Amino acid sequence: MSLHSTAAQLVTLAAEGEHGGNHESLQPAVTGGGALVILLLLLWITTRFNRDR
Repeated sequence: MSLHSTAAQLVTLAAEGEHGGNHESLQPAVTGGGALVILLLLLWITTRFNRDR
């Protein structure tokens, strides 16, 4: 991939971002809540497998 085509893609992405950038189906509360649940699950798994206590 050349530098020119990479720059052209970045310009295209930047132009699309001028209209807010958020997709209509993305809901911040659902996305944040899902991320919180996943992180808490990973924390729980990590503490269950930690035998160095």
